[in-house]
Amino acid sequence: MKFSEMPYERVDFEQVEKDLKSLMEEFDRAKNGEEQFAVHEKFYQLDDKVSTLYTIAHIRFDIDTSNQFYEEEKKYYDEKLPVYSNLVLAYKKKLYESPYRAYLESKIGPVAFKNMEIAQKAMDEKLIPLMQEENNLTTEYDKLIAGAKIHFDGKELNLSLLRPYMVNQDRNVRAAAWKEFSGFFEANAEKLDEIYDKLVKNRTEQAKMMGYENYLELGYYRMGRNSYGKDEVEAYRNQVKKDFVPFAESLHERRRQRLGLDKLSYIDNAVYFKEGNPAPFGTPDEILEAGRKMYSELSPETKEFYDFMMENELFDVLGRKTKRAGGYMTYMPVYNSPFVFANFNGTSGDVDVITHECGHAFQGYLSGKDPIREHSEIGMETAEIHSMSMEFFTQQWMPLFFGDRAQDYIEMHLEDAAAFIPYGCMVDEFQHIVYENPDMTPAERHAAWLKLEKEYRPHMDYGDDKFFGKGGFWQRQAHIYDSPFYYIDYCLAQTCALQYKVKMDENYEAAWDSYLKLCKLSASDFFTNMIKEVGLDSPFEPGCMKKIVEKLEKYVK
Repeated sequence: MKFSEMPYERVDFEQVEKDLKSLMEEFDRAKNGEEQFAVHEKFYQLDDKVSTLYTIAHIRFDIDTSNQFYEEEKKYYDEKLPVYSNLVLAYKKKLYESPYRAYLESKIGPVAFKNMEIAQKAMDEKLIPLMQEENNLTTEYDKLIAGAKIHFDGKELNLSLLRPYMVNQDRNVRAAAWKEFSGFFEANAEKLDEIYDKLVKNRTEQAKMMGYENYLELGYYRMGRNSYGKDEVEAYRNQVKKDFVPFAESLHERRRQRLGLDKLSYIDNAVYFKEGNPAPFGTPDEILEAGRKMYSELSPETKEFYDFMMENELFDVLGRKTKRAGGYMTYMPVYNSPFVFANFNGTSGDVDVITHECGHAFQGYLSGKDPIREHSEIGMETAEIHSMSMEFFTQQWMPLFFGDRAQDYIEMHLEDAAAFIPYGCMVDEFQHIVYENPDMTPAERHAAWLKLEKEYRPHMDYGDDKFFGKGGFWQRQAHIYDSPFYYIDYCLAQTCALQYKVKMDENYEAAWDSYLKLCKLSASDFFTNMIKEVGLDSPFEPGCMKKIVEKLEKYVK
């Protein structure tokens, strides 16, 4: 069904609560595992409906944040979803404690039961008022960022539409654009600090109410970390500092020389060529059609997926003044429909949407065919492998988008992928510091960020910029406000995607088969097991980053 034709009605959570309690009673009356699993299949139908209707409202609000109807729907779900989550938790507790658990586990798998255990540790009914407040605070941040109105080049722009000027080949243009970008954050600095301070205090209070020392443990449970913890993450970050940061810095030095600069400044961030970064040609519709050709040639599975997306209007990619910033893939289970949301702005990022977000969507489309819904509940570290690896698997089709600058894009993409890992680890370590020290002042948080910059991105120079110079760069990163501890998942996934880059250059067909297998495994096994099963090294294994650097150095010599 086309997205524009999907019917929407507000979820009646009073009725949902009655239906769910009725299912729990039926579950309790079941005389064996088969009967309990039949009840569980009814739960799938109920949860699919709730999830689909909420997601439709969420997308339509993001498409136009000035739409008053869907703004009210968003507020409604911000209030009601924590209550619903608690009801689902109560239902799943019955699965977890079932006398027929062995049969149920044989149907839905051990990962699902581990996730149920984690969910019990991540949620309690007493947290609902705080979770509602947390939702309101993240919505306040998102609206503040989405509502930016910047007058530049004779136009009124939001932050997404300003982006092309920030990577303009003319250094004076990008300096002026960065000044406006920074100026927006400086003008809202007090509000940004206030929102984040409230979020840290709120999340810390939730953790205390659950009996945890701080939000760190609760945050890991909320992220569904079921096969590794903070010790493994810290060891990984230390590998990155020791073995990968020097490699990334060598790429920045290569970039500095290519740009003909004496020194890199923050205004040169994400600029890779003197003549400007390669930009895709064609209208957004033409870019989407080029994507159709690419996926039709990549594999039968990707052709079926992309045709489905195009025929059902499951892309919204045009940048608009009242549209939420950023991009994502989400999913509507009733229609087995992924949806890709983005803000095209004429930069190479437009093509990244067709590769990265479609990597997510492709995997979602495949896993949606699995009748066991738990198999689609993948951890984010796994989900991001699907997206980041797709960026590499599609590179032979880049001439469709960039013409004779396709090779420039491929080089830029590899350098950008490598540069991201130190940045992502820095975001993660920053959040560990913040939530282990929740009483830090805003000034102390900014100072902590600057210290980490020296460890992870020693080349970064903010010059005399008032806002970024005081350590405010992190406040542009929505994940830090909206999704604590998510960012390290990108790093772990990028580490795996870089391994696919090496593998596909050695044997493309074998690498694609491995990737397709990983997509189909979905969440049927734990992350640390699945990556080994498809022939990848675990990012947590000592020496993993060093090995990757040794194999990648050939690309930059």
